[in-house]
This record gives sequence, structure tokens and C-alpha cells, in this order.
Amino acid sequence: MKRMELIANRSVEHEIIEALEESIPDFFYTLLPQVHGRGKTKYRLGNAIWPEMNFMLIGYLNNDDVDTAKMAIQKIKERFPREGIKVFFMNCD
Repeated sequence: MKRMELIANRSVEHEIIEALEESIPDFFYTLLPQVHGRGKTKYRLGNAIWPEMNFMLIGYLNNDDVDTAKMAIQKIKERFPREGIKVFFMNCD
């Protein structure tokens, strides 16, 4: 089993969730709708100076579903290359 953590601009939240739900049967997750922080290129703090906001999605996947999730996310990253989509997978064993 793997833990998936995904962080991205809120502008692509719907597309990412839809792609994962369509690709992986019984995909269950926790959504943190407002995540503040700084990536390599810019801050996302949801204020007047840095108005954009990120979200975070945490899900647990069977090992067999990891490649499917990676492909689904890669397609979204190709459509939206500037939205800072980052995904990490960690072992849960």
C-alpha cells in the first residue's frame, strides 16, 4: 500500500479529482481545500500579495493502482503545466 500526497493550485482541483476517481475504482481520499506554502517558483498564501491558493489531496492506494494514478496525474500536468502539480508516494508497510 502507498500513501499519495498531491499538492496543486486550486484551479485544477476538479480535474485532478475527476481523473483519479475515473481511473481508480474505489479511490478514497482526504481533501485539504486551502493549503498555504511556497514552492520553487512562487508563494501561494491566499492573500492580497500572493492571492493564489493550493489544495492538498491525501489518498491510500494499492500498489497496483500507483501507476494508474501517476498516468492520470501526468495527463493533467501536461494540460496544465504551470499549476505546480506535485505528487509524492510513500510506502505504508
